[in-house]
Amino acid sequence: MTANDSRARTPAAALAAGRVALGIELGSTRIKACLVDSEAPATVLATGSHEWENQLVDGVWTYDLAEVEQGIRAAYAALADDARTSHGAAPTTLAALGVSAMMHGYLAFDEHDELLVPFRTWRNTSTGAAAAELSALLGANIPLRWSIAHLHQAVLDGEEHVGRIRHLTTLAGYVHHRLTGERVLGVGDASGIFPVDAAGSDYDAELLARFDAHAAGSALAGPLHRMLPRVLPAGATAGTLTAAGAALLDPTGALEHGAPLCPPEGDAGTGMVATNAVAPRSGNVSAGTSIFAMVVLDRPLSAPHSEIDVVATPAGDPVAMVHCNNGTSELAAWVGTYRRFAELAGATTTADEAYALLLAEALEGAADAGGVLAYNQVAGEPVAQLTAGRPLVVRTPESRLTLANLMRAHVYGVFAALALGMRALHEEGVTVERMQAHGGLFRTAGVAQRLLAAALDAPVGVAGSASEGGAWGIAVLAAFTAEAAGGPATDGAPTTLADYLSTRVFADADTAVAAPDPADTAGFAAYLVQYEAGLAIERCAIDALAGGPQ
Repeated sequence: MTANDSRARTPAAALAAGRVALGIELGSTRIKACLVDSEAPATVLATGSHEWENQLVDGVWTYDLAEVEQGIRAAYAALADDARTSHGAAPTTLAALGVSAMMHGYLAFDEHDELLVPFRTWRNTSTGAAAAELSALLGANIPLRWSIAHLHQAVLDGEEHVGRIRHLTTLAGYVHHRLTGERVLGVGDASGIFPVDAAGSDYDAELLARFDAHAAGSALAGPLHRMLPRVLPAGATAGTLTAAGAALLDPTGALEHGAPLCPPEGDAGTGMVATNAVAPRSGNVSAGTSIFAMVVLDRPLSAPHSEIDVVATPAGDPVAMVHCNNGTSELAAWVGTYRRFAELAGATTTADEAYALLLAEALEGAADAGGVLAYNQVAGEPVAQLTAGRPLVVRTPESRLTLANLMRAHVYGVFAALALGMRALHEEGVTVERMQAHGGLFRTAGVAQRLLAAALDAPVGVAGSASEGGAWGIAVLAAFTAEAAGGPATDGAPTTLADYLSTRVFADADTAVAAPDPADTAGFAAYLVQYEAGLAIERCAIDALAGGPQ
């Protein structure tokens, strides 16, 4: 490489040339922005984030859409500051950008684009009657959190707004529309609105017809497909950044409009991208406020399973998804408690330091957590048939309460409902060569990864980019669109998303793999037996302890 070539490949040069791709992801607790070199998307140039939290309002878990606007603007401003600090300049021109967000939920708009009811997130579990009715009607598992379940529940409940619905979308689709004016979704996110066809190219036409016939005579106005966003695969151009969209992201006016956008995706899809798990027989686990496992199928399942959603990769391949509403929130609350104790004792710790200390202590615990059980349900958990959240730590008098056992129980508790849901895949004979994990829980090297391998009884890999998560994943999808938009593929250029990830993004990835330790695997299996039996305690707690709808 010549000196001129070297200078041309610097981050500052990439920013000056507009050779950068931006990804924004709206997660449960943080809105994150990530900037990559569009020609070398494994290279993260800048990041920014903004913390937010859902609210329980009138029994509904929701976010105010005004906070969406404020949050994406704040995350982008933090990214621009990071770019200026690190490279001497903030982005002005983008090669491409993309938006990702929490999947599913319910955003319904009228003909004037006015929101009809507050955003109902994936966390709401009030759609049981609709989900059961639709699962029977469509012959496919329709989870409580899917958009179609929320819509049909509103129909069943006779909600006044139903007759005025003209557009339905997800959170990612909403933000994408604000940036481009286009009503589209990536196929992965679309598959959480309504089942997609076997080709992964559109909503299933036969099932749409069944739904329309079933809903005939209700207040719902018109065929369902007219209300749904258009479906696009990874690599497609899903509109361009408008002047209003650029001003929404960057009120300073420095960011220029005109950049192409990739199809908006859900956090499940970007998790697959961030872990290079989009090819058949690959899989990943994403751990955050919720936790879910995704396995790309090489054949259809033999029958529907209530624990498994059949969704799609951003390229349209079928995926078996086990989604648990509760992930690391309760563990984070306990870590915060211990941080406060350390502060009172005169020892201030950062969150990362506290996690490192406490997770390391978990490895000193008994393999079965010494008889201590931890339930992390702060919200309802359909996989475990829990209608509401009641976090609990419970043990028998014979158990041994130590910090090590308690912390191991908390980490096991994060993975326990997921392990229950994965049984259906094992019964189907679905195999996966390796699970890739990502999320902040895996920033402490080796601990959560090792215990997840025990819970799944399968090797678990964690890449160096694991903690960047979905914001990086959607930035990579944006870079893929930028390359596809550049013209006809040249010889040797990747033509599929799987090839692109393998050759352009993960070719030199530093991935650590943990094989399941037999003692840990046996210990988790013993823990899970007790955990499953103790779910009866959770159900009693739901009945006995007052709490808002979950």
